[in-house]
Amino acid sequence: MKEFKKLITQNLDKFGMVIALVGLVLIFSFLTGGTIISPLNVTNIIMQNSYVIILAIGMVLVIITGEIDLSVGSIAAFVGAVAGVMLINMNLSLFIAVPIALIIGGLIGAWHGFWIAYMKIPAFIVTLAGMLLFRGLTMVTLGGRTLAPFPSAFRVISSRFLDDWLNGGEYHLLTIVIGIIAIISYVVLEIKKRKQNKELNVSVESKGFFIAKLIAIALVIAAFTERLAAYAGVPYIFFLLLVLILGYSFFTNRTISGRHVYAIGGNEKAAQLSGVKTQKIKFWVFVNMGVLSAIAGLIFAGRLNAATPQAGQNFELDAIAAAVIGGASLTGGAGTVIGALIGALIMGILDNGMSILGIGIDWQQSIKALVLLGAVAFDILNKNKRK
Repeated sequence: MKEFKKLITQNLDKFGMVIALVGLVLIFSFLTGGTIISPLNVTNIIMQNSYVIILAIGMVLVIITGEIDLSVGSIAAFVGAVAGVMLINMNLSLFIAVPIALIIGGLIGAWHGFWIAYMKIPAFIVTLAGMLLFRGLTMVTLGGRTLAPFPSAFRVISSRFLDDWLNGGEYHLLTIVIGIIAIISYVVLEIKKRKQNKELNVSVESKGFFIAKLIAIALVIAAFTERLAAYAGVPYIFFLLLVLILGYSFFTNRTISGRHVYAIGGNEKAAQLSGVKTQKIKFWVFVNMGVLSAIAGLIFAGRLNAATPQAGQNFELDAIAAAVIGGASLTGGAGTVIGALIGALIMGILDNGMSILGIGIDWQQSIKALVLLGAVAFDILNKNKRK
């Protein structure tokens, strides 16, 4: 218990997010009579918030460098509109239209990155201009109308589920197998990591606490797997999210470029004097944000089954809120991909829970605003305590 309290105290900002997420789930489970954790609703939370998670992953890198991007919603809408024109009006192949859409997103990110990194124009101004520009171009591209429907193949990633090759009955057996593999993989990797740390004389938690942690996380994975298996199994979008989360976590934690991103946000001048190519890193962070915005736009258009001028409204606010609630500091230098994921889930569960309870959109926005303000205040108080 003493070790547990010490761990919580030293990592209050990290554990605070997890505690908040668990607390929200428990509160809404009670208020909704368990509806929020029903198999159908758990699946819906993942699919409905997939675009926010994708944008939050890119936004956390932008915020870590000490910048901001207000254009992601407009980019997502514009890319969705362009994809609609190519796939619906022009009948282009999916293998042509999707790469073109992603390239467009990357080019938009490069446009922003050029002005921000090399011309030293504040990101707030550049991306605000981008938000207005690409919102206007979305309306021009669609002519103020909605394009629908998309080809069924385009909607696979955003709205379809993995087939049960094991032909289960009430439960999706393939999903259960995937969950078991995930638990085994997690346990093996954690044991291997602990062994390596001990060989390097790095301090590790006690054996009892380590086993308790493994059991707790294994139970969470098992419960989540059971909820998915009880409905329709694993949605295809889950695999895309998993690849992005693992890939970007590896990038930020295990690569030199990832550490350079943190160095820039911590102290850009010191990073530059240390040999970090700050302009190049910032440029590619915004290119990355443009590509992820394009992916989010394609996912949203596929789920909606339409390209509409109203798409992407407030996406940038959701992404920024998810990153900040997840522990990213607006002053730069702090934030994690996992934190952004937890922040996005907190926002998603808030939206979903309040909708189930019949709370109006006006009150939903007000409550989300207070949650965001509280997260920023919590971050500032933690920093002051450290000082």
